[in-house]
Amino acid sequence: MENVEWSNETFITEFILLGFGNPPELEIPLFLMFLVIYIVTMAGNILTLVLVVADRHLHTPMYFFLGNLSCLETCYTSTILPRLMASLLTGHRTISYSGCITQLYFFVFMVTAECFLLLVMSYDRYLALCNPLHYAALMRSWVCIQLVSGSWITAFFTSTLITLLMARLTFCGPNKIDHFFCDFALMLKLSCSDTSLIELVDLLLCFAIILPTFLLTLISYVCIITSILRIPSTTGRQKAFSTCSSHLIVVATFYGSLIISYMIPTAGTAGDLHKVFSVFYTVLTPLVNPLIYSLRNKEVKEALKKAGGKLAACIGR
Repeated sequence: MENVEWSNETFITEFILLGFGNPPELEIPLFLMFLVIYIVTMAGNILTLVLVVADRHLHTPMYFFLGNLSCLETCYTSTILPRLMASLLTGHRTISYSGCITQLYFFVFMVTAECFLLLVMSYDRYLALCNPLHYAALMRSWVCIQLVSGSWITAFFTSTLITLLMARLTFCGPNKIDHFFCDFALMLKLSCSDTSLIELVDLLLCFAIILPTFLLTLISYVCIITSILRIPSTTGRQKAFSTCSSHLIVVATFYGSLIISYMIPTAGTAGDLHKVFSVFYTVLTPLVNPLIYSLRNKEVKEALKKAGGKLAACIGR
């Protein structure tokens, strides 16, 4: 491969994503599997977003946050899966330096935004169940807008900082990334520059963002579960606990796989485990979020029936 100089003495012009290291006979089955997952994920999240925007009965704080989460998941899964499917279908595993940096930027952006949105959503449910009398006053429209705007803006600055620091590094080879996307930790290993600054910034951001948002989200759901256990009605308690436990499973899956994947080594057998956990928070979480958070809700089902009825009426004309 020809080495030409990039800005700031970067010599590598492309990286090779090794993916799952799968034999050729598994590439088509894997492609079809991820294609189905991608279609279902996009359909579920776009449908949720359209319903939230179109149905005035869903213009509440909870569904405002769910709409933002669906928008995020649509972009999140599109950051990873199309490139992965293309490599499985064509066998072309190279990605340009600029393409890798761009994917890293959007990946960090989406992960950071999701951490904050999950926290905001857990806080919303905490207020609704544990402080219902003051919920309307505390969750006014401008407060909701501020919470969501803060999540997106923080994600923007975080991803911009990480990407700028990464773009300053020099990559002299090798250029093989043992993953199915441009993973931050694996890219650092390929750099021939001093990575102490970006590693320090990454560590500080983890302690400032991932750990606090996870703990606060967990505390919110613990308070919610405690409040649910005080509900005198068995039926009401079971219904509320069913919803809460489903939300908690999604949160635990996202944060658990995210934290574990960056705690285990990225080489050898542990590297394969690293990829498996990465699938959980990059592929499976966007897939199940519409079902867990939205499509199981009574209000969403009613909005879906209305939309289906209107569509059928239009087709019948």
